[in-house]
This record gives sequence, structure tokens and C-alpha cells, in this order.
Amino acid sequence: MEPSPVSIEIPANWSRRFFTLWSGLSISQIGSALIQFALIWWLTKTTGSATVLAVSTLAALLPGIFLAPFAGTLVDRWNRRAVVMTVRGLASLSEAILVLLFGSGRIAVWEVLVILFLLAAAATFSSPAIQASTPLMVPRDQLARIAGLNYTLSGILGVVAPPLGAVLINAFPIHWVLAIDVIAGSLALAVFAAVDIPQPPHSPARAGGIFKRSSYWQDLKAGWTYLVGWPGLLGICLLAMAGNALSYPLESLIPLLVTKVYRGGALQLGWMNSGIKLGLILGGLAISAWGGFKKRVLTFLLTSMLTGLSFVLMGVLPSTWFFGALICVTLFGTMVTMGNAPIDALLQSTVAPELQARVLGLINAGATAMTPLCLLLAGPVADRLGMRAMYAVCGGIDVVIISIGLGIPAIMNLETNAHPVRPLGPP
Repeated sequence: MEPSPVSIEIPANWSRRFFTLWSGLSISQIGSALIQFALIWWLTKTTGSATVLAVSTLAALLPGIFLAPFAGTLVDRWNRRAVVMTVRGLASLSEAILVLLFGSGRIAVWEVLVILFLLAAAATFSSPAIQASTPLMVPRDQLARIAGLNYTLSGILGVVAPPLGAVLINAFPIHWVLAIDVIAGSLALAVFAAVDIPQPPHSPARAGGIFKRSSYWQDLKAGWTYLVGWPGLLGICLLAMAGNALSYPLESLIPLLVTKVYRGGALQLGWMNSGIKLGLILGGLAISAWGGFKKRVLTFLLTSMLTGLSFVLMGVLPSTWFFGALICVTLFGTMVTMGNAPIDALLQSTVAPELQARVLGLINAGATAMTPLCLLLAGPVADRLGMRAMYAVCGGIDVVIISIGLGIPAIMNLETNAHPVRPLGPP
């Protein structure tokens, strides 16, 4: 059976069902943002160890690297509504255990790290399920706006969650603060139970002339074959991975840029962080209202070029122009959202529905896998090149790579060129 084209009948009143689901997701994300802040703060205050904080970051990253490709395949095989409800329920159970441990006063650092890992693992299953189900619920011309709305919410939470979490931690015992997420998760679970999440058509493998349900490994291979067999889609993915490889380390080095180049302190670093979050919000609002160019890949490529340009400017501006650097990081945050939202919508509208979760899982795993390696390389490279050169060179490389993408027909015509016909199972 060949991959079916993305042609889904969306009801006229689609917004009621989708935004009911979206409200549940938003409630869950608000609670998760608070619990993550509370746990990181507790680890910082209790241990004062950079190693522990690094391990906590890895605990949140590793599921996305190692589980995402396999999780996506399972999501394509399972009932997506059941997946979302199950992982949300397990996450709430993990958080409830954490509340009891903190309440008893017998909490250990390793237990917090395990819970962080479990929460990240739950998100590794729920995220592709929601991403892959969105194009079955939202009209194709509205996907970029919905993605922009999601990034806007993420930016708002990035601005609001830290100060709100700090206020709550100072006012109440930590286990009361953590209980907020248990309540939020329960409310989200109730919303998920009330919403019908549609299923994509399944593509059984042919064996001996008889159609039957394919095996897990056939499904996993089909996702990989689908991705590498479509030059335009593979090209977009490689460009996105290259962008991540360059932007993650540069973003992580902003504290050193502030102190070494712009001679700033904690206040200036706070302004830079706020500028990025403000950019995420502005970009999300802009893409939600505008929707991007009709050719969404063009929106992605042009905004990616501006992202690279913002880093170049941060590296060449005079050290007295801190306000200019602040504008650059705000531009960076804005362009990240305005580029990611259309590319999310492009993937959702071009990848066959029955393959969405596993293909998105492979892409997300590839992008996430670059993060630890690039962060490890960032420090030594910056020490050798200097901060200014690091930003200017990496930003310039990003602009050049994206410029090459603009000249590749397979990438530019991705939305109009269908996937090459390939069987999903053995003949």
C-alpha cells in the first residue's frame, strides 16, 4: 500500500473541537512550566552543583534523542487519543509521587532526576501524537497560524513561569507548588477525555497477495524510507538540523557575550533573555495573524537567513552598542518562531497522515541529538576563535547554508512535488 496523499475532510466547525483540545494542552503546559522551574530551583538551592544541573538537562534531553524515533512509530500504530490520555495520566501519577515525597521530607536528588526523565519521556510520546493529529483537525491553510499560536504560548510561559514560580515557592511549601501541576494535569486529562482525536488511515503491508497489518519494524523502516526517499523533505530536515547546530551554541554563549563583549552584568543578561522571549511572542503573534508566504518553505528560508544575520550583527556591533545587540536577540527570537511555525505546518500538510508521527519523531530526534554535541563544542571553539568571531562566523555559515537551500529546486518545490511512490511493506 502506498502512502496516501494529505487529503483530509475537515468539518466546517473544526475550531470547536481543536481549541477544546488546545485548551487542555495549554493547561498541561502551564503546570509543567511551573513544576520544571520549581524542581530546577530546588536542585540549585539544595546541591549548588553545576554537575547536577547538567545531569538534569540531560535527563530532559535523552528521551527526545533515544525514544523519539521509536515513540513516533508506536504512536502511528496506536490510538492517538489513548496515547495522549495514558502519558498524561502517567505524568500526573509521577508528579503526585513527587508531591508525596516532598511532603514527607524524604526526597532525594536522584528521585527528582528520575521524575524529570519520566516527564520528558511522556512528552516524547504525547508531542508527536498531537503534532500528527493536528492536520487531521485543522484546515491546511490554518496550520501555520495554529503553529504560531503554539509558539506564542511557549514564549508567554517562558516570560511568566519563572517569576510566578518564584513567587509561589516563596509563599508556599514546594510540595504545594508541585501539586498545582497535578491539578492542572487532571483538568487536562478531563479535557482529553471529552475530545475525539481522529485517527489516520493505516497502510497494511502486502504479504502473499493478502493485506495485513505490518509489523512494528516494518513501520519504523517505512518512516525512515519515506523521509530519505523524498529529496525535498530530507533537504529541509538537513537545513533545520544545520540551523539548530549553529544556533544552540550561540544562544548558550549569550551570557559570555554580554560580559566579555558588551561589558554587562546580570541586569543586561536579564534584558537579553527577556528580548529572546519577547521575540518568540512577537513572532508567534505575527505568523498567527499573517500566516506567512503562500510558499511556506520560502517563509522558513528567509526567516532562517535573518536569524543567521542577527548573529552576525551581534558579533560585529561595537561593544558600546548593547541596545543594538538587544534588538538582534529580539529579532532572533522573532525569526525563530516565524520560521518554525511554517515549517511545522509544511510537515503536517505534506507528510502522509499515517506516517506523520514516526517521520516527525525521526526529525525531532535528529534535531535534538545535535544539541549535546554542539554545546560541548561551543566552549572550546569560542575560546579559540573569540566571542565576536564565533558569532560572526557561525551566523555567516548559517546564511550561506540557507542561501544554498534557496537554489535547490527539490526544496523550493516541496509543497507542489508529491512524494515519490514507494511501497510501505514487502511486495
